Amino acid sequence: MIERKGYKILIVDDEIEYQRVLSLIFSDLGYNVASCSNGLEAMEHLGDNFVDLVVTDIKMPVMDGLQLIKNIMGKNYSLDIIVLTAFGSIESAIDSIKLGAKDYFVKSNDLNELVMKVDRLAKIRRLERKSYVLLDNQNKTELFIESRNEEYLKLLEMCKRAAETGISILLYGESGVGKEVIANYIHRLSKRKEEPFVPINCQAFPEGVIESELFGHEKGAFTGAVDTRIGKFEQANLGTLFLDEIGDLPLQTQGKLLRAIESRRIERIGSNKSIDLDTRFISATNKDLSVEIRKGDFREDLLYRINTLTLEIPPLRERREDIPALIEFFTKKTATEQKKKIDKIDEGVQEYLLNYNYPGNIRELKNIIERMITLSKDGVVTVSDMLMPISSIEKKENEVKTLKRARENFENMFIMKALTRNNGNVTKTAGELEISTRQLWNKINQYKINLETMNKNS
Repeated sequence: MIERKGYKILIVDDEIEYQRVLSLIFSDLGYNVASCSNGLEAMEHLGDNFVDLVVTDIKMPVMDGLQLIKNIMGKNYSLDIIVLTAFGSIESAIDSIKLGAKDYFVKSNDLNELVMKVDRLAKIRRLERKSYVLLDNQNKTELFIESRNEEYLKLLEMCKRAAETGISILLYGESGVGKEVIANYIHRLSKRKEEPFVPINCQAFPEGVIESELFGHEKGAFTGAVDTRIGKFEQANLGTLFLDEIGDLPLQTQGKLLRAIESRRIERIGSNKSIDLDTRFISATNKDLSVEIRKGDFREDLLYRINTLTLEIPPLRERREDIPALIEFFTKKTATEQKKKIDKIDEGVQEYLLNYNYPGNIRELKNIIERMITLSKDGVVTVSDMLMPISSIEKKENEVKTLKRARENFENMFIMKALTRNNGNVTKTAGELEISTRQLWNKINQYKINLETMNKNS
């Protein structure tokens, strides 16, 4: 199926009736269509508007089709051209191909042939855009959407409901909790799932670069702009744009972002041509934006635009029952990527990973596992392979100040692991632990272990 929405065609023909027929046909098919009567009008239109395809007659007053093609090529406009010609003017059509036109159509032929040519170019352009996005973002996002934590399961349910709509969503959470994973999850559940998911970290670029990353730029727009660049907004057209760490966006760029969201139009840097957009916005931050507004570092009107729905992602330390599954996921993934076989992980490693507080959340857990798999030998992972910084170990030791607390931490995780193995079956787990079911129930209540989520996801 050809997705025609958002693809813009400019029809140029001095035969007004033929111009109207083509405009009607392509508009009815779902294309965005504009029309002009000669090459000069067409160049004026192209100076102010973004166009994907020009369909132009050759013989026209004021400026003919061949001169129009020369002018388009001289301006380095990123568009395709199909030439309309009469049966006896095939040589002119061939000349137009040499100048840079992609195809030609004889006016006396069946118009379905022209529709097929336009559909083919539209499909190629969309595939090129998707390929660009895939290459640009390859392997940046990993999806692991499993949980035994009640609050996280509630979050996932809200994501499912929100995905069905087109509302703007703001994700709150500490660094490393998986905000991009949640944003991608929402995208994959939405009607836009076949279109690009385009993330950008607003914190990763200096003030002079972030606008070019977002809006793109024309060749020669500034020193170093040797080529035209398509920005994240254009890459995400018809799909989802994920603005990570939006709280770190410079104030000037916040104003331009607000205008783009409100008008659904952008202009590349160095261009005055407007580009229409149909994009879903998901933003994320680890800052309290209400505090940033009071400090004068964030626009209040922008906050209203991006947080139709606000979702808060819990840190990893508040969903410890998910740590065993995350360890297994990242261990298998990393071992596969590094082409290493892991036969054994020492008990000391497991104990540390299960009890560590993870100030860096899931990202830190992932980095620890990648490091220990890299340094492992002969299929065995030892404590020394973890190379945990001394400051992290000291911090953990300071958190557990009493022997009683240390025992409770270990007992909690030990029981949780056993219950997870047995899918929440209390009787089976009690037998395995060699304690009574009553004793186990007391421990479950003491540590507030959620059996319902274990049964639900078993």
